[in-house]
Amino acid sequence: MNKILVFGITDNPGGMESVIMNYYKNIDKTKVQFDFLCNTEKVAYENEIIALGGNIFRITARSNNIKKYRKEMKGFFSTNAKKYSAIWVNLCSLANIDYLKYAKKYGIKYRIIHSHNSENDTTFLRAILHKNNKRIIQKYATDFWACSDEAGKWFYSKEILDSHKYRIVNNAIDVEKYRFREECRKKYRKDLGLENKIVIGNVGRFHFQKNHEFLIEIFAELRKKYDNVQLVLVGQGELQNHIKDKVNKLGLNDFVTFLGVRNDIAGIMNAMDIFLFPSLFEGMPLVLIEAQASALPCVVSKDAIPEKVKMTDQLMFIPLEKEASYWADKISDIIDNLEISKRKNINIRGILECGYDIKTEVEKLEKFFGRK
Repeated sequence: MNKILVFGITDNPGGMESVIMNYYKNIDKTKVQFDFLCNTEKVAYENEIIALGGNIFRITARSNNIKKYRKEMKGFFSTNAKKYSAIWVNLCSLANIDYLKYAKKYGIKYRIIHSHNSENDTTFLRAILHKNNKRIIQKYATDFWACSDEAGKWFYSKEILDSHKYRIVNNAIDVEKYRFREECRKKYRKDLGLENKIVIGNVGRFHFQKNHEFLIEIFAELRKKYDNVQLVLVGQGELQNHIKDKVNKLGLNDFVTFLGVRNDIAGIMNAMDIFLFPSLFEGMPLVLIEAQASALPCVVSKDAIPEKVKMTDQLMFIPLEKEASYWADKISDIIDNLEISKRKNINIRGILECGYDIKTEVEKLEKFFGRK
């Protein structure tokens, strides 16, 4: 059995974390076992990781105490590196590639860098660090992965993108888990107080990337058209209170439901009628694959999200340049033609054909991680 050291699980059960866990839950653990190196005190999916046989190692975050961070990094890799045949480093920015540097220094043979986003500059310093590390990443990584070509271009040079060491690793899901089920829909709508509502949904971290401010403006326009429309937001993040303040100022408190972090996204999506996702940028959003598997009509931002994400006829792109009222008009067209009874018959075969079913995709990782 090959042991793989994984970095990329934080305290937030977001898209990147879900991708890692989808592969971990489905990989053959008689062949491959993951251990996790984390720099947050709380770790998303911690109980699941332990139940699946994985170990969790915590080190201080570089931003919290750089001296302690370096000491703990050196201590961990000098003691443990020999156990692992590969390190799999999952990131949304190249601002910190120390995990690859230490892995190389202490002899881990395969060092994988995996890009999960197509943009992520939140500060000037991080932008500079990303740009500099993009130039030198070949010195430390042996394999270069991305969730989409857009994400690949954000991390890698043309030389890397044209090489055999670059590959797309699909954000695969358990398609059957998300398939629409009418009984599940009824239960969740009753439990969440959504009966007789037109439910607009979004799942995402409260972060500027996800564009919640504009989402609320779109919903405010919809409220002018429909008395029974309800917005359901799933997630957590640093901008959550700011968005709640905006909802309050617009007088929408009774019409917006904040569910926080949930581990039953498939059920909640069954309860939704339309999935609204006006992100400013994305690599390959896992949540849109899940929403399409649930046969949800999806309204998403054009150009900011890779066209490759469209795997069913249920997904519509709208330019972010269009005003909130324009988005609301397009959503109204969908609402006026909603037939929930037909949702279970919507063809989601495109998700399977495009390679996003975890049952088949996990075999590719098993083969890769099985290398000696």
